[in-house]
Amino acid sequence: MKENQRAILRFLDGSMLKGLIKDFTLADDFVYIEDESSEKQKIKLKQLKAIFFVRKIEGNKDHREKKSFTGAKRAGKRLFVKFKDGEQMTGYLEGDTPWDKGFFLDLKKSSGFFLIPVDQDSNNIKVFVVTSALQDVTQMG
Repeated sequence: MKENQRAILRFLDGSMLKGLIKDFTLADDFVYIEDESSEKQKIKLKQLKAIFFVRKIEGNKDHREKKSFTGAKRAGKRLFVKFKDGEQMTGYLEGDTPWDKGFFLDLKKSSGFFLIPVDQDSNNIKVFVVTSALQDVTQMG
């Protein structure tokens, strides 16, 4: 990711921070975000549940996220993700599988992975899922 991208940081405590992120990669332990007041903050990934890269910061409260792969035309490994707080997501894994055979997450191997939402009409373009915030990941077909 080379340019500023709109994002919403979701913290483990349920709070959120909205702003612009630049140059975030899978190798990073921190994310730098510039909020609405143009203040730059350095946030440790282990404080986060996920980073939502979005089309619009304000989102669309009326949109109901589709969670079914039926009719979806994207390529990649299909995943069902369940966070420790109970939230669930479905999408496609972007990149390599961040776990070993048996589907056990290796928290030392990777801080997270990118998930492309099934719902192409979602405000979320992609989501960086922080592995330490996960309860379960299931690869589907």
